Amino acid sequence: MLYTRKGDLGTSKVLNKEERISKDSLLFEVLGSVDELNAWLGVCKFKSKDMLSEIMDLKIFNIVDRLQQDLFIIQAELAGAEMKISEDKIIWMEKITDEIEKVLPKIESFFVPGGSEESALLDVGRTIARRVERVLIRGINKGEALVCDNTRRYLNRLSSVLYALVRLANIEEGVKEERPNYN
Repeated sequence: MLYTRKGDLGTSKVLNKEERISKDSLLFEVLGSVDELNAWLGVCKFKSKDMLSEIMDLKIFNIVDRLQQDLFIIQAELAGAEMKISEDKIIWMEKITDEIEKVLPKIESFFVPGGSEESALLDVGRTIARRVERVLIRGINKGEALVCDNTRRYLNRLSSVLYALVRLANIEEGVKEERPNYN
């Protein structure tokens, strides 16, 4: 069944609580934001499906797919399941970010988003990831969301790996990154 009518009054349930919770709670804000990020990364993955790195032996599609799978673990944890992000997932993201950083020009400025279609899409994903992290921290601080330390660390690294992919996509497309002119 695609609907239950149980949320018609603005409440819903999660796995680890018997009582219904208002849909305007920070927990549901975090869950919805993670869902939004996962959906957006689906767009990024689709758009990058034919993009092969000429610089590195990796496919953006595969990286994004793995990130999406991890986001399901985070949603399950937030909803009260016994699933948790493992340390090896954080190490994997750090390794990918470090490997990409080795082939990138040194960062000396901010960059105007939108160098290529793939980089623009990934940049939106990066900003959504940062919002997810902010909302999660707000939820934790207010006692409305509970996750393990690895999940907080993972979400902190997520925007970094997406930023690395943004820059890699620009380089792969031969796009010179534009600095803001501040005029």
